[in-house]
Amino acid sequence: MQSGTVRLQGIEYPIHAVNTLVIGSGAAALKAAVSLHERGQYDVAIVTGKWGAGASNNSGSDKQTYYKLSLAGAVPDAPLEMARDLFRGGCMHGDIALCEAQHSAQVFYELTRLGVPFPHDRYGGYPGYRTDHDRRGRATSAGPLTSHFMFQALAQRVVETKIPILDRHPVIALFTDGDVPGKKIIGAAALNLNELDRDNSGLVLFNAVNVVFGTGGPGGLYEMSVYPEDQCGSIGLALEIGAVAHNLTESQFGLASIQYRWNVSGSYQQVLPRYVSTADDGKDERDFLADSFPDMDTMALAIFRKGYQWPFDPRKIAGFGSSLIDLLVYRETALRGRRVFLDFTHNPSGGENLSLFDISKIPDEAQEYLQKSGALQATPIERLACLNQKSIDLYRDHGIDLSKEYLEIAVCAQHNNGGLRANHWWESNVKHFFPIGEVNGTHGVYRPGGAALNAGQVGGLRAAMFITAKYQSAPPEVSRFVACIQPQIHAILERIRRWRTAPAQTACAGHSQVLAEIRRRMSRHGAHIRNPEGIRAAIEEAWHTFQQVDGEQRIEDGSKLPLAFKTRELALTHAVYLEAIGAYMDRGGKSRGSYLITDPRGDQSPGGMDDTWRFSLNEEDAFVNHHILELSLDSEYGLRKRWVPVRPVPTVDHWFENVWRKYLNGEIYAEPEE
Repeated sequence: MQSGTVRLQGIEYPIHAVNTLVIGSGAAALKAAVSLHERGQYDVAIVTGKWGAGASNNSGSDKQTYYKLSLAGAVPDAPLEMARDLFRGGCMHGDIALCEAQHSAQVFYELTRLGVPFPHDRYGGYPGYRTDHDRRGRATSAGPLTSHFMFQALAQRVVETKIPILDRHPVIALFTDGDVPGKKIIGAAALNLNELDRDNSGLVLFNAVNVVFGTGGPGGLYEMSVYPEDQCGSIGLALEIGAVAHNLTESQFGLASIQYRWNVSGSYQQVLPRYVSTADDGKDERDFLADSFPDMDTMALAIFRKGYQWPFDPRKIAGFGSSLIDLLVYRETALRGRRVFLDFTHNPSGGENLSLFDISKIPDEAQEYLQKSGALQATPIERLACLNQKSIDLYRDHGIDLSKEYLEIAVCAQHNNGGLRANHWWESNVKHFFPIGEVNGTHGVYRPGGAALNAGQVGGLRAAMFITAKYQSAPPEVSRFVACIQPQIHAILERIRRWRTAPAQTACAGHSQVLAEIRRRMSRHGAHIRNPEGIRAAIEEAWHTFQQVDGEQRIEDGSKLPLAFKTRELALTHAVYLEAIGAYMDRGGKSRGSYLITDPRGDQSPGGMDDTWRFSLNEEDAFVNHHILELSLDSEYGLRKRWVPVRPVPTVDHWFENVWRKYLNGEIYAEPEE
């Protein structure tokens, strides 16, 4: 990386020139940086708002899952079978599924080589287990902190290779050259948080041939979220330059603790804790689940299944299924204003309605699992200590003792299965721009738990492979770069000037109020419960919020600049997400994935709930099941919507001599067909 300064409008700005700029410091971004270095591209730099922040280093569950090809035992598996299972989840392009499957073993073993402690037996076998939306038992785990270990191992490798890291530099804009379809990325702008009060407002420019975009999911969009608080995402920056997004309707929601943000899946449910709700002051305890289940066996089985059927899923509501629990928790918290807790000190209670809990008489499915695991102790906390002591230790390390106190929970936003579109080398429609990790929407509707960690590693690898094969040139001369970005940098400087000089009497609401409004709107119209009647008004309100934030924000000093840019970016993001949800409903889309679209004429009704909760699932041959909604913005923020057919899993010629020839002459990097 070469560094210098450039003078614009009489003020000097730092500028860095590099072949590949990696934005973000999660496991996917670090994988890309490491893979580039290992393949001989040493002109790489990482820019990040906060090193070690974000979901990779700070999120997890009881035993956070990594989904991979089966690598132990006698059950046969193959990349094509894994690809078909990923594809079967719906609205995932088959070529992407095949890439994620084909590289699965490779990236997994690279992680083990770096020291991620995935468990293996004495013979080197890495056994698996079943997770949500998984029929094959491909999942593995290094415990509650799987992605944290991945971050640590990759970060250590980044340090060893001396890849430059610009910390405390949140990116606020991406620079492009050309128009669609020939538009390409040429750099970015960030704010140096240590220099916000300087004349240049801390603005830093990056002149780059390639940009790898690993900024994570849109964690800042929802009131109830299990994303780390500093994981807001940056997909709006890509939307603004015309990058195509798809499947933005498909987010995942599930039960999570809210005092310390953590998913309460797996073991936390399989040990059969008691669910209890209270008034806001902690009084008036109620065993609220008992009001909606016919007997203790049915309720216990639903709680147990909530472990491996963790994401909210409208297909698992009927017949007192596990996702009925999410609805009941939501009703208690969001609609009745109560608080909900998991109590690991007592077994499930039926209150006055159901029989007493008896561990020796629980349903066979739960009985067999707990018996094989040696976890048939008298109380949930004892069973959890036997099954997964680390899941108890994790909360104790964050000041919560599950053996003595209740764990407050809610239904929270957890993952975005949609995101930016990219081809099977993870390159966007904006050339030289590679979205990877959660910001890349590869996952479709129903992804197996842990598939996202594999996808992020594969995406980082694939992007590095393509860059080192095709995009190795040096960045252009600074004068040429600056001339190219003049209109774009002028717009940024003008925006900063406008915000600094906005009259207080005409400025829009403060940042905290605007962010609260955005999150309230998304939680009401874009979370796991969606109402068609309100979506049109919500979209109009969202665009109005964006226009206000863009034109009428006021900042008193430079320290508020990062929050001002982030508020603007989230305002744009939430408008586009709501547009996607509205377009899906307009095309006849019904409940699926991890959201329920209410319909008073629906053919399904949750047990124990009134008709306002009725809904329908998509028919198997529904248009929305076989097409993916793509969205993109033009330079005037006009929205383009396009439904494209889902691409099938490719039929591949694996005759060795043919593959070898195409590999040697570079045909494997040819432009993919639409």
